[in-house]
Amino acid sequence: MSGGDMEAKLKAEINGGGGGGGVEDVYGEDRASEDQPITPWTVSVASGYTLLRDPRHNKGLAFTDKERDAHYLTGLLPPALFSQDLQEKRLMNILREYKVPLQRYIAMMDLQERNEKLFYKLLIDNVEELLPVVYTPTVGEACQKYGSIFRRPQGLYISLKEKGKILEVLKNWPEKSIQVIVVTDGERILGLGDLGCQGMGIPVGKLSLYTALGGVRPSACLPITIDVGTNNKKLLEDEFYIGLKQNRATGQEYYELLEEFMSAVKQNYGEKVLIQFEDFANHNAFELLAKYRTTHLVFNDDIQGTASVVLSGLVSALKLIGGTLADHTFLFLGAGEAGTGIAELIALEISKKTNAPLEETRKKIWLVDSKGLIVSSRKESLQHFKKPWAHDHEPIKELLAAVKAIKPTVLIGTSGVGQTFTKEVVEAMASMNEKPLILALSNPTSQSECTAEEAYTWSEGRAIFASGSPFDPVEYNGKVFVPGQANNAYIFPGFGLGLIMSGTIRVHDDMLLAASEALAAQVTEENYAKGLIYPPFTNIRKISAHIAAKVAAKSYELGLASRLPRPEDLVKYAESCMYTPIYGKYR
Repeated sequence: MSGGDMEAKLKAEINGGGGGGGVEDVYGEDRASEDQPITPWTVSVASGYTLLRDPRHNKGLAFTDKERDAHYLTGLLPPALFSQDLQEKRLMNILREYKVPLQRYIAMMDLQERNEKLFYKLLIDNVEELLPVVYTPTVGEACQKYGSIFRRPQGLYISLKEKGKILEVLKNWPEKSIQVIVVTDGERILGLGDLGCQGMGIPVGKLSLYTALGGVRPSACLPITIDVGTNNKKLLEDEFYIGLKQNRATGQEYYELLEEFMSAVKQNYGEKVLIQFEDFANHNAFELLAKYRTTHLVFNDDIQGTASVVLSGLVSALKLIGGTLADHTFLFLGAGEAGTGIAELIALEISKKTNAPLEETRKKIWLVDSKGLIVSSRKESLQHFKKPWAHDHEPIKELLAAVKAIKPTVLIGTSGVGQTFTKEVVEAMASMNEKPLILALSNPTSQSECTAEEAYTWSEGRAIFASGSPFDPVEYNGKVFVPGQANNAYIFPGFGLGLIMSGTIRVHDDMLLAASEALAAQVTEENYAKGLIYPPFTNIRKISAHIAAKVAAKSYELGLASRLPRPEDLVKYAESCMYTPIYGKYR
């Protein structure tokens, strides 16, 4: 036999029945080592091994004997049968053994990839314990280390390389009926700055809360990261960075990509898909919201969601500090998306309640940015979104001097800079007010303007305090103070559900006011007795249903709802629309 014949025979054996121990190489695993292309076949019906690898249908040890027989699972699982509750108990025990929050985050993400219904059951039943794991503050660290902990891709990545074919990329996503998209470009992740493509942790985390807290079906949620590069030098030099290694595209190139994306989303998913902008840098956030709010169903959580949740806290705090919103003076540290968004919504609410013009109600609200108090003499050099807040006053450089001059009753931090509410600032607030209202809203915990303990101690236990990230209860002079958390997760899941269930086509500011009032109405006398201005998260699905109902009612009232006829009982209808993560029975 010639050398050529021998080679052909060996190749035939490898490619056919001879290779791999005489078993035919159906999947092309042996041939994959050669330069020959192979077809990635998969089995189409979920049964057996495939069923266990499908997070939407997998039940793990909760498959019954009958189901195991019918779906070719016998022998692929240990013989024990666990109920979903027992699985939950087992996993919570494992999670509590992890001392490092990031380990818990990774374990939760693994569970989401393995068994979707169990992931959501854990999150719903243990919301106060697990919310800080899947969302702020742990999600911030996860984004910073996303390249190292990256296992399986979640969500959809659209980069500059896909310019001109974004519609095709959207069609690659397996689910066709999408109701909510959360999108980021990773330029301003929490208070951590530009994390580029690693910002994907934020849309993934937000959408898990849309499902757990607002009851939106997981299959209807789509997390997207738009990668236009990063200006983070550390990431550009990191060999494990998962995004485009180039500086951020800006100007026309950036806005053309966003325009293509917004058009493709509407073309692919229709008029009623909710697009939530998340963690865009200030200059782009305001521009994108202004540009698309009249043509798409868009919502910016950093500007509008934060504003709504903070306004709710202020309305609810009036029960503790007295007066109406119009009686109070507000001072902000930070004049970016969150600060100006909150300020505008407060002014709008006062205007609605007192019938005073917006220009007038804005004068009760003062903002301090990195250059000092925003005053009219600075107007020429201010960015457009800061201009409405430039009032007549002599220039003041420092926050402490501004507190002493303006004499605010409410101090709100949205600066993204930690430890800026110093002892002197809090003491000044306490010397002017019987019950100073102090909101340190920057995330994560490390960026909070002050801690709960500092606020209570420096104000001698008189402050009403809430923060953006969670703080533990504080004991001061024998009394236990429970700090509130002005977490956007109170608002956006219920807000989104209200828009979806009513088929709303545009977001109106009055819907944000309705959401704020609905949340404030959920705070009980018992909560107030503990100094809380927000209800506990344990009832969050009930709270979300009430918010959804109020938002939907406002949408019907404004003629923006397309789902007709209007349901009679909107709260009941909201509850009936909510996804519940209970295992189904398989035939």
